[in-house]
Amino acid sequence: MQILDHMALLSPLDWTASGAIVAAWFVLGWMIEHPGAKRPSVTILMSERRRDWMKVFVTRDPRIFDSQILNSLRQGTSFFASTCLLALGAVLALAGNTDPLRGVAAEVTEMAVPVVIFQLKLALVAFFLTNAFLKFVWANRVFGYCAVMMAAVPNDPDDPIAYPRAAQAAELNIRAAVNFNRGLQAMYFALGALAWLLGPIALMVSTAIVAWVVWSREFASLPRSILLKDMP
Repeated sequence: MQILDHMALLSPLDWTASGAIVAAWFVLGWMIEHPGAKRPSVTILMSERRRDWMKVFVTRDPRIFDSQILNSLRQGTSFFASTCLLALGAVLALAGNTDPLRGVAAEVTEMAVPVVIFQLKLALVAFFLTNAFLKFVWANRVFGYCAVMMAAVPNDPDDPIAYPRAAQAAELNIRAAVNFNRGLQAMYFALGALAWLLGPIALMVSTAIVAWVVWSREFASLPRSILLKDMP
């Protein structure tokens, strides 16, 4: 009951702001992966290039170049997974000792803020970081599946199973990339969720900024313009 009493200190604006950032994260993720045909996202455009990559891969000899690219992709997922773990550990440590945050809050407002309120706000950050970590780990594993499938593609382009297996490798590569992208988006929103410590208005402003950054990277960026140049 005491926890419920503390949670009652959160205003309707707090609940609205926290719900808005979760909704923005979910909706933007869906829009990026399911854009309209007339305005594809960078993720969708790159998916086509990944399919093209596997078609070229069949006739490339030697294939060392392809293995190096895939290895760099896996290293990227490992790096961000490790980063998420470090950030998550820092958030959990801060949740266990909120004295520094209470000191800052005391300078901003005269009202004493219970520890559980800070922990609840940090839980939102931990949620996004945990989601990001799981996405990066899964992306790393699927890139591994892709590596095995690429190794199973026959060296002879005329082999009837060469292109079908290359197509399977392309789809695995795309799924890994999608999960990697989801992990990056979750990290963006984890940074935005930190603004809740300053209040619901700060969280709403932060949500708008993060949403704009994520949307612009996918739908209004220079890399997207470059990718569209060779589109029919």
